[in-house]
Amino acid sequence: MEAATGPLRNIRVLEFSQIIAGPVAGIYLSDLGADVIKVEPLEGEARRNSAAVVPNEGKYFQSLNRGKRSLAVDLKKPAAVDVIRRLIPHIDVVLINYRNGVAERLGIDYESLKEYREDLIYASITGFGDKGPYESRGGSDIVAQAFTGVMAAEGKFDEDGAPVPLQVTPVIDRTSGLAAAMAISAALYERERTGIGQELTLSLLQSGLELLASRAMREPVHDASIRDPQLREIQEHREAGASYKDLMQLRPKQTMRLTSHRLFYSGYHTKHGSLILGAVTQQNRDTIRKILQFDDDTDSPDFDAGAPGSEEKVQNWKRDLQEIFMDKTAGDWEEIFVDAGVPASVVNFPEEMSENTQVLAMDVMSDLVHEVTGPQQVVGPIVRMSETPTSARLPAPRLGAHSRDILSEFGFTTDEIENLGHSEVIL
Repeated sequence: MEAATGPLRNIRVLEFSQIIAGPVAGIYLSDLGADVIKVEPLEGEARRNSAAVVPNEGKYFQSLNRGKRSLAVDLKKPAAVDVIRRLIPHIDVVLINYRNGVAERLGIDYESLKEYREDLIYASITGFGDKGPYESRGGSDIVAQAFTGVMAAEGKFDEDGAPVPLQVTPVIDRTSGLAAAMAISAALYERERTGIGQELTLSLLQSGLELLASRAMREPVHDASIRDPQLREIQEHREAGASYKDLMQLRPKQTMRLTSHRLFYSGYHTKHGSLILGAVTQQNRDTIRKILQFDDDTDSPDFDAGAPGSEEKVQNWKRDLQEIFMDKTAGDWEEIFVDAGVPASVVNFPEEMSENTQVLAMDVMSDLVHEVTGPQQVVGPIVRMSETPTSARLPAPRLGAHSRDILSEFGFTTDEIENLGHSEVIL
């Protein structure tokens, strides 16, 4: 095992996690140098076998749990909870993403565990928070997308008009994991200064609202002219039985202020491949117009996106641009725009990225060897540090691979460990 060099070296994390949000937080902490011990049931976390070619070693699980050690325990048995409590004096951080009430029922909640280490950092991620009428609800990324409005903000629907979530990644889960790692790091810094531990509460609900930014914000001047009329219209149509698709088609009436973005912050087909333009500023848009010898009025102060006929004008300009872009390949256009200082990119597939020239130059991928599935390239740490280097040190652990070693490190005798194994308390 490669020695930890990151700023969280010598920090021990006990991770009670499953699915995505908690495991993602654990990855970040491990990359920063922490010894992350993932607590799993004896049968393993459910995601172990998601799209698995080898039993218990699915690629999805491996990507979410690299850099950790596995402690397999049956938490339904009182002896297992006793094991956890004996570990806590040696643990700096507990990370958990169980549904509200489960930790209390098992006896591994913050109030119970801090009796064994007063300065414990305890981070809990739930679906809907730790108070309010929804606190006992279970949460998942797709449910959080629906509840918070992230799904509607994206505005996609299928051929039947049913809502379609963001599908590139469980974005709210991963945001929650990142937020948890940030909060834990801050709490450790505070403990270093003051000696005080604390409980951290995070939720998919809060992360979803954070992603929405200004869309979830209330501001009287804006709301009176744009938001409130839109909401009234949506509610009237919803109560009249309008479909999701119909409701989505109401939104552009109030959100066309950035019409130029529909032309120059947008995607196009080309002779070969697809192209994305990312022109946020008018300077960038004017550069595109000059390159393409294209004339539109969307940046003119006289252009009214809500006026009759404006939508048709924009659609016509979009079609005209599409015709121009068919003259060259996506790679050719990318080179032209990037050379002119305009943000642009061909559209790549995720499976291509491990061999991408820029990715290789950045040394983003890390080489690991899994003892069952063999060599693998994983996405390495999200941040680099010059004096305390971060690293992806370990592949995802086999189920229970470290159970006995961990207990031995923390003072359990050989006889105790063997008895726990025979009693099926640990694997």
